[in-house]
Amino acid sequence: MKQLESYLAGFNSSYLIFDRKAALALYKPRDPFANKGNFGHALILAGSYGKIGAAVLAAKACLSAGAGLITTHLPSCGYEIMQTSVPEVMVSVGEGEFQLTGFPLHSELFQSAGLGPGIGTGDETSGMVKKFLKSFHQPLVLDADALNIISKHPELLSELNPNTIITPHPKEFDRLFGNSSNDNLRFEKAKKMAIQHKIIIVLKGHFTGVFNPDGSISFNTTGNAGMAKGGSGDALTGIITALLSQSYAPTAAAVFGVFLHGCAGDIAASLFSEEAMLATDLIHCLGNVFLDLKKN
Repeated sequence: MKQLESYLAGFNSSYLIFDRKAALALYKPRDPFANKGNFGHALILAGSYGKIGAAVLAAKACLSAGAGLITTHLPSCGYEIMQTSVPEVMVSVGEGEFQLTGFPLHSELFQSAGLGPGIGTGDETSGMVKKFLKSFHQPLVLDADALNIISKHPELLSELNPNTIITPHPKEFDRLFGNSSNDNLRFEKAKKMAIQHKIIIVLKGHFTGVFNPDGSISFNTTGNAGMAKGGSGDALTGIITALLSQSYAPTAAAVFGVFLHGCAGDIAASLFSEEAMLATDLIHCLGNVFLDLKKN
């Protein structure tokens, strides 16, 4: 906590620090009489040839964060991989063999969606993203290549529904909104862009910041350098998508999801080391985080 406070000492705006106490205030323990329908149906649109692993990680994290049902929409080359890697999820494939070229009909039936991990930025996929943003009006998380596509077509920012959650790392953020020479300037720009576009910006880093459309800012207290490797962002997309499917408000899903993600990463690092831990280890440790929250 002291390290975070020291890091933020030069930050010009007011902010909140999101910690375990704040997480407990948001956490919704399950009703013992609930069924899977009570926890929503989430849609994960992810993957391309050579990057189906991103879809697998997002789906596994979505399951482990509590979504009742999950459908993954993939290019057809990922069908067998997903069916065997994550048998608990349903799989929908589009017409494209190696990249996403469409999305499921009646997507309005899903309670939430996560779009972007591993999809690439090809022309057909970019066209799919444009159409999906215009047609999908449920809570939405955008990550990775979905953000890179938007950075190439900035007019798409105006297509985002209020409270859409985007999860860029600093380079993706700079591609979207222009370069910043230091963290302080990037934070100020994130605050401005969240207000201007009425979106929630999860700016990933050692102390991930969540910037809300009302101008409020929260910085996370969990996480470690072992999470700085491929797959961690895919897991975060799945976690936040799962919380949205369970009717957490977008602002709550963003900050709580970042906290859960970091806590699981801290447990994984304590078990396997920061050097050796994998995104898969982080996902497996989500259960330990929920067990800890249930103690209070």
